[in-house]
Amino acid sequence: MDHGYQPISLLCEERHISGDAAPLIARHPEMPVYTAERELLTTLTGYTLTRGVLCAMRRPAPTPIEAITHDARRVAVIDGVCDTTNIGAIFRSAAALGIDAVALTPQSCDPLNRRSIRVSMGSVFLVPWAWIDTPAQMQSLGFKTVAMALTDKSVSIDDPTLCAEPRLAIILGTEGDGLADSVVEGADYVARIPMHHTVDSLNVAAASAVAFWQLRAR
Repeated sequence: MDHGYQPISLLCEERHISGDAAPLIARHPEMPVYTAERELLTTLTGYTLTRGVLCAMRRPAPTPIEAITHDARRVAVIDGVCDTTNIGAIFRSAAALGIDAVALTPQSCDPLNRRSIRVSMGSVFLVPWAWIDTPAQMQSLGFKTVAMALTDKSVSIDDPTLCAEPRLAIILGTEGDGLADSVVEGADYVARIPMHHTVDSLNVAAASAVAFWQLRAR
């Protein structure tokens, strides 16, 4: 609600009307509230409601990428990540580690997927995000881009040149195949996280946390 999402209706156990749901109902007294005892709700929905409250929300109009990156120094670019758990984990790391905004290509999962929201611990509402056509779009907005990929040209993620960039977009690829060759070739930099014990890479969610911390704006 604080970030512009409009409630349509609320479904909760009867006891939550004067309990957990009371502050939400007070903010929107016109909102229809559907209620029943837990046993009936479980029968209707097929599972026990998490903490007893569900709310249908109307999402705000899409935000243009230009609007959320005007003053940004570090942007995460999610290109083709299609696992909802990874999307949520990336957003949580982005919020915790100082990423100013997140850009997603159309092949990526919707951050407002229910599981993405849950895994992110609500961070999808804290970090501004927008859809973009391709990662190369970030260059036209004044960012240098760094593709996280394993290539012969990859530099270590702690390369001083990367950390010194005033505006940097960190491109993260899909879980299985990584970034497309065209994305890697079009990036200003290609970087990798140094590995040990013959491990070649990390899960994209774990890699994002390492990248966000190392490449944070100084």
